[in-house]
Amino acid sequence: MTRPIRKILVYVDGTEQSITAAQYAIVLAKTLGADLFALYIVDTRALAELVKSRIFLEAEQDEYRRDLEGDATRYLNHVRELARRKGVTVTTEKTSGAVNVEIKSKMTEIGADLLVIGDIPQIRSRRDELYNETERAMRTVQFPVLIAKGEERIWDLYEALE
Repeated sequence: MTRPIRKILVYVDGTEQSITAAQYAIVLAKTLGADLFALYIVDTRALAELVKSRIFLEAEQDEYRRDLEGDATRYLNHVRELARRKGVTVTTEKTSGAVNVEIKSKMTEIGADLLVIGDIPQIRSRRDELYNETERAMRTVQFPVLIAKGEERIWDLYEALE
């Protein structure tokens, strides 16, 4: 019988929810003997919207993008360290573009069997709903998606992992 989950992609966006998702993905990868991939996407669509709505000037957009790329490196290094502590190898990648498009593309490229994402925040407005890229990705990918909820339980599972 073939294993149903051989490759796991976890989407990391710098939120606590995405770090919880990474911890759970590490638990799953170790338990299932699956390959683990972590992806951070600098959301160029959101950056363009900030310029378009005149919140940022183009020069500020470049500076903010550099800051986001620095954040991406730090968060991916953090996920790599979390995985290393549990004896799991994780392949990390930083890219940019529209989040849902990049997730779908990476899932296809690596032949992933499962997408793990953090809990989706409460939608407070119609605008939040329109711009929640994680939720859009969850709804549009044609792969199984696991939403990692229950931070304390996941932390306990991660800590108990040998």
